[in-house]
Amino acid sequence: MADCPFFSQPLPTTRLRQIASEACSTALGPATLYDHSQTATWNNTIINSVLKQLISEAATAAEDGAPQYKWIVNTTIIQHLSDPRIGGTAEDAPKSKVGRRGMHSASGAFWNNERDGMWSYKHEAAGGGEEKRGMDVVVSIMWVAV
Repeated sequence: MADCPFFSQPLPTTRLRQIASEACSTALGPATLYDHSQTATWNNTIINSVLKQLISEAATAAEDGAPQYKWIVNTTIIQHLSDPRIGGTAEDAPKSKVGRRGMHSASGAFWNNERDGMWSYKHEAAGGGEEKRGMDVVVSIMWVAV
């Protein structure tokens, strides 16, 4: 999502993207494939890292250092149906057996459009992204002015 003219953001979109990207890269660093037993750990690590940065940077921006926003961070890790590296690519196999799962996610809220907002990020890891790992990672950040 680009900077939205309808509301102010507590941090610029470029900084939100950096925070989310660094959190995902750190959490997923050594992983080579989707591992369901690790998803709770990955999600918790990403969420806690993002929250820590958001709270720190937004408080620093406030004159009195008091929290100016409440933060909500959601992560979703989506497993591909199988590892595309095994037996060719997703395009080589029947659509029902290999490739990505369909997913659609949406959020809505009733709030002050001038001070509250949301932003989403799809993680693209360096060196080929999460496609090679057999997963997609989406991070959503919402803020509510205090």
